[in-house]
Amino acid sequence: MAYTPTLKKKYSEEVIPALMKEFDYKSVMQVPKLKKIVLNQGVGAAIADKKIIEVATEEMTMIAGQKAVQTKSKKDISNFKLRKKMPIGVRVTLRKERMYEFLDRLINVSLPRTRDFKGIESKMDGQGNYTLGIPEQIIFPEINIDKVNRINGMNITFVTSAETDEEGYALLKELGLPFKNVKKN
Repeated sequence: MAYTPTLKKKYSEEVIPALMKEFDYKSVMQVPKLKKIVLNQGVGAAIADKKIIEVATEEMTMIAGQKAVQTKSKKDISNFKLRKKMPIGVRVTLRKERMYEFLDRLINVSLPRTRDFKGIESKMDGQGNYTLGIPEQIIFPEINIDKVNRINGMNITFVTSAETDEEGYALLKELGLPFKNVKKN
């Protein structure tokens, strides 16, 4: 029998029925689903030191469990000593099983390790997607704190098939993202 991530099983067994009931969908195909999770880290200091971008790529690869890709600048900006096609960030896009595995680790292991954690903000983007800012990469257990030279933050974007913010919020809440109790738009 093929392996199925815990959250994927939860999505099909608990989340779909709950969302169908809440939003009165006629078909299972109308229920929004998580399409992908994008991890993005801007490393502006990489302009001065090339090793920083290599370390960031390694760390992001360990966190995601998938090879990270360097993002390059699109144009020259002389004030920042930036040249076109210089590496300035790292990105990983997770889909399918890896996406659910990462989300499970994020909810159950990483977010609770955040200092003074009281839940995440519930501000959606207007199209049912959600971006979470993480201030330090050391909340992930894959990162060895002793080997970290600099603390970098990152953005984690949850792209859903939801058409409204309410549907996207309900989907992510049902999947287990620990939103703060007050919902604000």
